[in-house]
Amino acid sequence: MPVELTEHDPRNENLLDFRSDTVTTPSDAMREAAANAEVGDDVKREDPTVNELEARAADLMGKEAGLYVPSGTMGNQIAARVHTERGEEAIVDTEGHVYKWEVGGLAQLSELQVRPLDYGPEAVPTPEQVRETVTESALHVAGTGLLCLENSHNSRGGVAVAPEAVDAAAEVAHDHDVPVHLDGARVCNAAVAQDVDPARLVDSVDTVMFCLSKGLGAPVGSMLVGPEEFVEEARRTRKLLGGGMRQAGMIAAPGLLALENVDRLAEDHANAGRLAEGLDALTGLSVPEPDTNIVLVDTAGVDVPADEFVAACAERDVGASTFGAYTVRFCTHLDVDEADVETAIDRVGPVVSEMA
Repeated sequence: MPVELTEHDPRNENLLDFRSDTVTTPSDAMREAAANAEVGDDVKREDPTVNELEARAADLMGKEAGLYVPSGTMGNQIAARVHTERGEEAIVDTEGHVYKWEVGGLAQLSELQVRPLDYGPEAVPTPEQVRETVTESALHVAGTGLLCLENSHNSRGGVAVAPEAVDAAAEVAHDHDVPVHLDGARVCNAAVAQDVDPARLVDSVDTVMFCLSKGLGAPVGSMLVGPEEFVEEARRTRKLLGGGMRQAGMIAAPGLLALENVDRLAEDHANAGRLAEGLDALTGLSVPEPDTNIVLVDTAGVDVPADEFVAACAERDVGASTFGAYTVRFCTHLDVDEADVETAIDRVGPVVSEMA
């Protein structure tokens, strides 16, 4: 019986897929690197390709050591568990990935109480917010054990937080002996957008997770980097969570090539700007200029709920994501080029005119 193609089936050659930068497929060079990778048992630290990836990732971020993990969520959750004691509080953004999209992992895996703050459109807490929220442990009070930041910030539209703002928030946390973890799934996007070295952007935080499998284009994997002592404990926690891998060089080799894709993220940002400008020009849509590769479209002006708008776009072979009642997200990435952006705008135009 033949399989019916869906609108998001990878065999649909007409699909322009802007749902996420996680949909990128590995390049021919990455596939070749995977096939020819030198491998060993990574749990025993005998995989030379993984070892090289961890060292290079740490160097990129200016940290002492690195750990290769299967996913960004695992990296964030490992960091939270290693940094804290059970029953402490973690300060998180109300829109933060670690709070909204990681299945309550802070509570389930680290037994943490979350203290959500609205980091606002700047996507980072002010020093005053941190100072007012950090709590000392007492008989009746859970003390603050961790400050979580995110850069670039997914749910807030790919906002690239300036290093000075990260520094200011982290300084207050450190003054109270509270460690700072950065969910840097797209931190390289943030660095490229601000024309700063990634290491400068994360200089004042203790640990960073960043993804190889989003804009950098690897098929799988993320990196958790920080002090050597922290990474040693993180390695043990990775094993606890089922993330100990064996001949992982086959997936780490594409990750090494992904690290060479940092500078080309500027192309994704330029394409996001073109997409935002083109969609904003359509009557009824409101689209702010993006900082990075995430474009948020407000459909309230055409009085069309986001899920209906996304479905209508899919019928015209344009993939997007529902991101709120009247908010639709488009992500640019290395598998869509400038011509694809122009075609997508042309396809979305009739969607707006027909639904308005």
